[in-house]
Amino acid sequence: MSREKTAQLRKFVAPFEKADVKASVRQLINTIPPFILFWFLAYQALDVSIWLTIACSIVAAGFVIRTFIIFHDCTHGSFFKNKKANAVVGTITGVLTLFAYEKWKREHSIHHASSGNLDKRGVGDIWVMTIEEYVEASKWERFKYRMYRNPLVMFGFGPLFLVLVSSRFNRKDARSKERNNTYLINFLLVAIYAVLIWAIGWQAFVIVQGTTMFVAGALGIWLFYVQHTFEDSYFEDESEWDYVKAAVDGSSYYKLPKVLQWVTGNIGFHHVHHLSPRVPNYNLEKAHESTPPLQQATTITIKSSLKSLRYKVYDAKNKTFVTFKDIKHLVNDSKTATE
Repeated sequence: MSREKTAQLRKFVAPFEKADVKASVRQLINTIPPFILFWFLAYQALDVSIWLTIACSIVAAGFVIRTFIIFHDCTHGSFFKNKKANAVVGTITGVLTLFAYEKWKREHSIHHASSGNLDKRGVGDIWVMTIEEYVEASKWERFKYRMYRNPLVMFGFGPLFLVLVSSRFNRKDARSKERNNTYLINFLLVAIYAVLIWAIGWQAFVIVQGTTMFVAGALGIWLFYVQHTFEDSYFEDESEWDYVKAAVDGSSYYKLPKVLQWVTGNIGFHHVHHLSPRVPNYNLEKAHESTPPLQQATTITIKSSLKSLRYKVYDAKNKTFVTFKDIKHLVNDSKTATE
């Protein structure tokens, strides 16, 4: 797809960038109350079976993901037309999903502005090293990277790090608005959790909330990971980087079954979202279906997305991801050369 063609895509999706208050309110109603209901059912099921509790918690986790998509839209100012409404709903859904609204808003905007730019990695991204960087890195740095890209670490410890560490502390140069929002969300979380623990006991709370948020966190990381980690994903140096190409060629169309598409708030249309973050999630599919060039984006399914677990290092020369095994000989040659 040429730059000339991709440059026209923004005009095509512009009609879908308008938030619909009724649609947004409907989504709040069909998302947050069901989350609370299944959370409560998970607690009640403890008297019946731990497996029933886990099942209800997994369903609740699905609604947490859907709640996060609302939070996500609010950070882009696309869920409501009113800026204050986005901030209020974003903060409330931030409490429900354990993310600091203003902090995540800033980091995610950087991700959108630099996704696929090899010279501007590091904020709001999955850690990606090029072959050259990996080969030239120290043994300790390669070890850290291999651990980071290990599925057990990324999807096991990743959710814990995000909600317990990353989202709880402000960056050193955060402005007062961002700091105060993080403090507010942390305070509300402590207060709400204290009441719940007092009401149902810490064991029940840990089982239900722990299962719900861990499953939601792991699946959330998976969604973000697979939609930017596919064989021919787009990465370029600053001098060659193009925003529109990064959006369409660097973000996939994750074709999910309709039920999962609904649960994940259409975020599978990630290429549309990156092209125009102002398109609310309930308009993403419409934008995709109405714009033929967008339908040429890399399409992945649940089955094909599993291949992304093999992709570890980016080959900047051949514009593709490779495995650690593919470049093992390069690392060995580098060791030999330095001995």
